[in-house]
Amino acid sequence: MAPATVRYARVGGLPCALAGATMGTTWSARLVLPVGVAESVARRAIQSALDDVVAQMSHWEEGTAITRYNRAEVGWQALPARMLDVLDCGLAVARLTGGAYDPTIGALVSAWGFGPRQRAYEPPGAAAIDAARARCGWARVRRDGSHAWQDGGVLLDFSSIAKGYGVDCGARALLALGVGDFLLEVGGELRAQGLRPDGLPWRVAIEWPDGGGHADHVVLDRQAIATSGDYRRYFQHDGKRHSHTLDPRSGRPIDNGTASVTVLHDSCMHADAWATALTVLGAEAGLRMANAQGLAALFVVRGEHGLEPRASRAFIASRAAQYAGPHESAPATP
Repeated sequence: MAPATVRYARVGGLPCALAGATMGTTWSARLVLPVGVAESVARRAIQSALDDVVAQMSHWEEGTAITRYNRAEVGWQALPARMLDVLDCGLAVARLTGGAYDPTIGALVSAWGFGPRQRAYEPPGAAAIDAARARCGWARVRRDGSHAWQDGGVLLDFSSIAKGYGVDCGARALLALGVGDFLLEVGGELRAQGLRPDGLPWRVAIEWPDGGGHADHVVLDRQAIATSGDYRRYFQHDGKRHSHTLDPRSGRPIDNGTASVTVLHDSCMHADAWATALTVLGAEAGLRMANAQGLAALFVVRGEHGLEPRASRAFIASRAAQYAGPHESAPATP
């Protein structure tokens, strides 16, 4: 990605900043409004797009499409188109990673106390983990047209992909209004298009886990970024950190030394899912997978001498950290 060398003013547009709440977190947007598009219209467009994702895919809410699927009896269940898009992406990543990523992990998430019903204080027993694993398995979910098979007791959980998809939906809503310059963020997942109001590119900082600055910077244009990590949501028990990122293959939190993984992608949905999948795989297997799939990924690993960054070939090739000057950066966080 070549850096822009000419700074120019945005003609006929009004810079503005918007914010709101969604998916148990917040969203924010910085954009240039075209002539004739009111700030309130842009805000409603983003919020409406995100509300639609919540109405379909939040397992924290009653009456959503995903909640109805999770409570359904064995059989084919009709699902809305957007939810099918997310499910298909999750199943594809699960297939490619051999189950290191699994959109049917809901029972395990609840067993570890990271679900909507309780907080995590201590690890579940082996029997509880085994019982939860018996209800998981991406291969149990078959697809046919507008339907998905409920195999009995399968609990879909889109927590590792829905925010990214929400970013994509919000971005499409802005583009439909003719907004061509924006940075949209939902819970730390971002997508950018065009340029900042001052004509500079959107430059995003990748957070260094556990605080202490930034691991890198990237410039985004028609591209998304998502980060997964073990340092934002976890609990301590008997001196050990238990991350909310679970390995579906073992039924336990990751323990592979990976502090965070950041993925750049044309789709924030894919970036979100792959960031989680690569975190579960760990630096060695994850880097092999990222290189095989052509994914731009930055791993931050807990090594003997502290945190160490490791980048995939595509990340090294695409990053635009060479931009100089006092560019304001937005943090990319899990």
